[in-house]
Amino acid sequence: DTEGLLRIKEENQKHYRRAQRHQEKKEKIQRHNRKLGDLVEKKTYDLKTQYEHLANLRRSHILELTSIIFPIEEVKTSMRDPADVSSESDNAMTSSTVSKLAEARRTTYLSGRWVCDDHNGDTSISITGPWIILPNNGDYSAYYSWVEEKKTTQGPDMEHNNPAHTISAALCYATQLVNTLSLILDVNLPKKLCNRQHFAFCVFLCVWCFNSEFCGENLSRHRFTRAVKKLNANILHLCFSQHVNLDLLHPLHTLRNLMYLVSPDTENLGR
Repeated sequence: DTEGLLRIKEENQKHYRRAQRHQEKKEKIQRHNRKLGDLVEKKTYDLKTQYEHLANLRRSHILELTSIIFPIEEVKTSMRDPADVSSESDNAMTSSTVSKLAEARRTTYLSGRWVCDDHNGDTSISITGPWIILPNNGDYSAYYSWVEEKKTTQGPDMEHNNPAHTISAALCYATQLVNTLSLILDVNLPKKLCNRQHFAFCVFLCVWCFNSEFCGENLSRHRFTRAVKKLNANILHLCFSQHVNLDLLHPLHTLRNLMYLVSPDTENLGR
């Protein structure tokens, strides 16, 4: 028994010494982990700082781009509310009739269905200048109506103020801007729009157009609508990537969504 007790004591001492070595190794690993944790925290802070710096650079480039080359502004129209005009001409008009006229003013027949648009008739959105505008409600039917009329009318188009020219130019510039923004923000667009260069005549201006979808040829209604849907999808994708307030967006408001995206009030622009 005494010999067995001595053997057990020796084994216990060996285990104790081994436990001390393990404890030292454990403390060494803990110190190493703390150093790594401090290093990772510092690297994370540096990365966050670099991201913020990059976001500020992107933001400044975008604001410079949209203030000098592609300014987007809201253009007020001089149209008066028909409800107000009618009420002035007929003092006996009931309030229900006035409200119905106001509601009719905010309703647009678009692509075979009635849509509600609070901005209808009040404003348009311009890009690169006040003469190149798009209807705020997304109704671009003037373009394919003009194309259909061109098919039946022979001879050159002498109507320089044709809204189809304005719509074509505005959509072309919008596509150019969206493609440039995707490069600056490093965001891949979900829809691909052709980006070939060619010469086009848009609203008295000879400009280099980078989008054959809108400026290269007269598009049919189907092709035109398809191209506009692609452009709207790309704009919404960029808005989502920059955390634009969803309450401000509308799937048909091409330039208005773009205006909200590049607005200086967009806090996350450049992220």
